[in-house]
Amino acid sequence: MLTNIDEIAPQTYRISTGVQTPDGFGFTFNQYLLVADEPLLWHTGPRGLFELTRSAIARVLDPAKLAHIGFSHYEADECGALADFLAIAPNARPLCGRIAAMVNVGDVTTVAPRALRDGETLDIGGARLTWFDTPHVPHGWDCGLIFDETRKLLFCGDLFTQGGAEHAPLVETDILGPSEAFRGPLDYFAHAPATRTQLERLAALNPETLACMHGSAWRGDGGSLLRELAGRVG
Repeated sequence: MLTNIDEIAPQTYRISTGVQTPDGFGFTFNQYLLVADEPLLWHTGPRGLFELTRSAIARVLDPAKLAHIGFSHYEADECGALADFLAIAPNARPLCGRIAAMVNVGDVTTVAPRALRDGETLDIGGARLTWFDTPHVPHGWDCGLIFDETRKLLFCGDLFTQGGAEHAPLVETDILGPSEAFRGPLDYFAHAPATRTQLERLAALNPETLACMHGSAWRGDGGSLLRELAGRVG
């Protein structure tokens, strides 16, 4: 496995590990490091990738300086290495939504999570991050996403997931087609009643960069792309 770290926006780094299974299935696990007065790691990756992710972060800053370890929802690739990062970053706290804090995070760690309510903005010194509850979008009652107002960047989690083990760090080409082709046979969206409404709410933010959890990050008219996705799944 090879782990790369690339700056996709000012002081925002995509950490990506490509995995190839024996049956030929390729996939990437991406984490994002936001360098600020209070540095943020968004997604931890699975626990098995902890050392690769930690080493990549160390190329940019001392992992012990992490202040926030955030994630969209409780799942192994989102927060599997949470305990490992908390162990090496003594001042860090889990960062998540209120539902995740209540049903999972408050119980699995002794470090009290920083639980954000819908629409709440957190200033970490160099970035203003607003949390949006997105229950069941794409899956998980506790699901939510953060928008970096400073960079017009949406950390969009499992939205626009692209299969394959090798991807450019940042593209301006089509990702909706490949992500829909990947979603088709797996159908990992929950298809909840409010799915379209939630996607259109995110589209109204008009993000200029989408930090995808699997595959390439993307730059362009994020509002239009999110509305097109809403038309496919809503």
